[in-house]
Amino acid sequence: MLFDSHAHIDDSRFDEDRAAVIARAQEAGLVGILNAGACMESSARSIALAEEHAFIYAAVGIHPHDAKEAKDSDYEQLADWTRKPKVVSIGEIGLDYYYDLSPRELQQQVFIRQLDVARQCNKPIIIHDRDAHGDLMAIIKKEAKGLTGVLHCYSGSLEMAKEVIKLGFYISFAGPITFAKDGKLKEVAANVPLERLLVETDCPYLTPKPYRGRRNEPAYVKFTAEEVACVRNMEFAALAAAATTNTKRLFGIA
Repeated sequence: MLFDSHAHIDDSRFDEDRAAVIARAQEAGLVGILNAGACMESSARSIALAEEHAFIYAAVGIHPHDAKEAKDSDYEQLADWTRKPKVVSIGEIGLDYYYDLSPRELQQQVFIRQLDVARQCNKPIIIHDRDAHGDLMAIIKKEAKGLTGVLHCYSGSLEMAKEVIKLGFYISFAGPITFAKDGKLKEVAANVPLERLLVETDCPYLTPKPYRGRRNEPAYVKFTAEEVACVRNMEFAALAAAATTNTKRLFGIA
């Protein structure tokens, strides 16, 4: 009963066997996949996937990597897309200071404009945060009032997690929880309130053990869920059920 709360199966790395990947996800018992947009083109592909498969849902948004490509008309298009029944979120959006593929000031501007879209359309948000904790928190506190959403593939501290949870957000764990060495991420997973916890693959990236180094796919979300259950000293079935319930609650999925 797992739900992969963040995937990119529209990625070109799935072009040769996408149907088989989706079939393996169903065979593995997944009840849902949320495919996140990273640019306007991938957002459109996410919608197409969601409309083709009953258990796939779509998020639409402009990733910080692509902030430099954003046009004024894109925000109106994002808002229009949210009227489609399978589009459940604005995302993934946020800041990435690790690669800096778009200027930081522009990343912030595009992030804030998409927060406005989410507010206008009454949609939760999916946040990307890499090496940008300080600026991200400042923007959330000032510009995301009244919004809810998730910090996907969480990489911050336990203190930061507690703060964003107080602000109404969820925390999602991906493959790195299975190979983290410093214990910080496991500490966060052990202490996040169960009702605010999600699991994801972020496929084709961040493949968990035992498949690390290969292409990731939604069926592998169980390895992340197993590790989270382990660090919380919980039964896997209970963790999986809670994470799935949380995902459906956050994104308004019946």
